[in-house]
Amino acid sequence: MKPTLSSFHSLHSPLFHPLISRHRRPRCPRMDSSSPPHHHSNQNKTKIIVTMGATGCGKSRLSVDLATHFPHSQIINSDKMQLYNGLDITTNKIPLHERKGFPHFLLGDLDTIDADVSPSQFRSAAGLTIANIVSRGNLPLLVGGSNSFIHALLVETFDPQVDVFTGPDSVSHLLRYDCCFLWVDVAWSVLSDYLCERVDEMLESGMLEELAQFYDPTKVGVPVGLRKAIGVPEFDEYFRKYPPWESEENGRVPKEGCDQARKEVYEEAVRLIKDNTCILAKRQIGKIMRLRKAGWDLKRLDATATFRAMMMKKKKNKSSSPASSDLEWRDIWEREVMEPSVKAVRRFLQ
Repeated sequence: MKPTLSSFHSLHSPLFHPLISRHRRPRCPRMDSSSPPHHHSNQNKTKIIVTMGATGCGKSRLSVDLATHFPHSQIINSDKMQLYNGLDITTNKIPLHERKGFPHFLLGDLDTIDADVSPSQFRSAAGLTIANIVSRGNLPLLVGGSNSFIHALLVETFDPQVDVFTGPDSVSHLLRYDCCFLWVDVAWSVLSDYLCERVDEMLESGMLEELAQFYDPTKVGVPVGLRKAIGVPEFDEYFRKYPPWESEENGRVPKEGCDQARKEVYEEAVRLIKDNTCILAKRQIGKIMRLRKAGWDLKRLDATATFRAMMMKKKKNKSSSPASSDLEWRDIWEREVMEPSVKAVRRFLQ
């Protein structure tokens, strides 16, 4: 008989019911000889792959690319905004067609968008997800965005009352899993430019329309749950002055010749989104450096050349072949990020 939700005491909060209900109910991990030996170290710790890095550095792409080399991989999201159902463009969820059929867990599963998820709650939910994946003979692949969640999940002993990233307390190097850490890094001068360009691309892809549908004037200034996603508070002022329901144009990117005042409010919101995205990336890099300093064995993968090539592609004359430009940056990614990642994971599993 399958276990019921009430059997998981750490998930009694209604906040996590949607996380469990959308997937097969977790089963207890097998601890007998039938478990695949390469998923456990000599200390009988579960082996997991962890991809880390600042926002926009290609973690999701790397996780899917790795899964193609290790087909029993199943991917677990650890980005706190991507846990929620909704705002797929704004939160940069990997599109369904780019997942290549590999299962993704804790990605867009949480319907309760007006409640924060604590690191302790994530530790419980992700821990059960890992146990479930391993019990089926598969390899957990954690895709990191929120380093506070990664820390809470992986450390052997977690104290929810202590923030090791801001206080004097040191980060523990004792982990409850056997981890292979892959840190995708991009030089700041390149990453910051890329992040600003990515915001423009997100707006062209429908981010403003998505935020217009999400806008709720009764919740402006209430930073909780999905409302913390970068883009929501920045555009609240725009929608307050130009409510989406008053004009169809107010849910669209302002074009040339539109009302100048409206355009200025829009451009200010975009500027804030770019600034706050860069601030987030810097904060994430700082946390990663703190984990590394504490003794976490992070393998650094330099994706700077890949991102520089991607940005050069966008600046090239439109008459050039998009296909050849795509091949150029993908070849660099394969050589400088994918190949060393695959080698590292193979050594780790062996």
